[in-house]
Amino acid sequence: MTDILPFPPGFLWGAATAAYQIEGAWDADGRGESIWDSFSHTPGKTRDGDTGDTACDHYHLFQQDIALMGQLGLKAYRFSISWPRVIPAGRGKVNPAGLDFYDRLVDALLGANIEPLVTLYHWDLPQALQETGGWGARDTCAAFADSAALMVRRLGDRVHRWATLNEPSASAFAGHRSGEHAPGFRDRKLALQAAHHLLLAHGLAVQAIRAVEPGVEAGIVLCLWPCEPISGSQEDVAAAELAWRQGDAWFLDPIFCAHYPPAAWEANGPEAPHVQPGDLAVIAQRLDFLGINYYSRSLRGAQGVISPVPGSEYTEMGWEVHPPAFRRLLLRVHREYPLPPLYITENGAAFADELSADGCVHDPRRIEYLRRHLIQARRAMDEGVDLRGYFAWSLMDNFEWANGYSKRFGLVYVDYPTQQRIVKDSGAWYRGVIARNGVEVEGHAVSKGSRPAGD
Repeated sequence: MTDILPFPPGFLWGAATAAYQIEGAWDADGRGESIWDSFSHTPGKTRDGDTGDTACDHYHLFQQDIALMGQLGLKAYRFSISWPRVIPAGRGKVNPAGLDFYDRLVDALLGANIEPLVTLYHWDLPQALQETGGWGARDTCAAFADSAALMVRRLGDRVHRWATLNEPSASAFAGHRSGEHAPGFRDRKLALQAAHHLLLAHGLAVQAIRAVEPGVEAGIVLCLWPCEPISGSQEDVAAAELAWRQGDAWFLDPIFCAHYPPAAWEANGPEAPHVQPGDLAVIAQRLDFLGINYYSRSLRGAQGVISPVPGSEYTEMGWEVHPPAFRRLLLRVHREYPLPPLYITENGAAFADELSADGCVHDPRRIEYLRRHLIQARRAMDEGVDLRGYFAWSLMDNFEWANGYSKRFGLVYVDYPTQQRIVKDSGAWYRGVIARNGVEVEGHAVSKGSRPAGD
């Protein structure tokens, strides 16, 4: 007999996407160019030269996609605004057709009884702003706050929850330090300054949101990638802790404590960002929620990252599958920070999905990944974590940034040449989770705080 681990009444079940990854219509109806348009059209930057020009063509097919959300039983949908679609140059002239698209999308979602959760920035900076310094320029922060105010004025009567940024760590470090994401720089000092400006932009945007519509909820989405030591030795523990301070805590500490982690600041030396008086007070705005994206952990020793971890399963992204670290992460941030309510705004896995002869997509590994992570999330709730909702990444297969279309995360399979959508086995499974508001714990009796077998 299969036992069901229930979630509290009103728990918000959803799925997530991002504008550049699904919308397509990259130059339609007055949309401006983004840094991801420029980056993906540069030879050698993405796998197979893939771009988001068409992606899932959600811009034209959003009604069909909302019908799919209804089939899955989603209660909420997290999507992002394409900044260059609504303000092509990033500041100044507004594109009415872009605003109209998001009006139609929100109205259609509400008509299907699906709550929208809007992310204002998911990495697609207008190229015009990049050409004046991008996130390395302080002026970009004010431009973002203005764009936030515009969107809340337009949609704030219908959209209750607003996230300012998605994963500023990726925008800053993958975009400006490793160069694997747009705009493709490899400059550690610039990356740290960009990270500070992203945080400042977040704080200014929260202020702008509340000035326009005080009754809505404002938050931010952080990708937290816990650093765990390979052993209990002093050297390994210290190495993992410094990595945490230089990574996730570099964003958590300013947002919730109004300072940068002292050990990480010292380690950055002359590359530390320029911070003006008052910046940290702006960054540390009171939040109504924190979105956490979680995929995997980083196992570290004094010698660096340990990978692969012997005996561990890995996804197509090369990320270790380790659900217990998810619970430990939630408990750590719960203990160490004065948090608002939490939402898991992304959690999922890429596997080599294929359309079978029966016309279906059988993805048991994704089902097991999601199931085990939901169990860990529920256990964390039993231990005091105020978790209000969960958004699977992603609603459907899409443009996976520098990996192009080679990696599939979706609950729904997309055949890109035909734009046919097929609900995967994982999508049908997730529909069942939502319908019963609980996740199965196979062959294991569940009580408060119990530990699922193997986790």
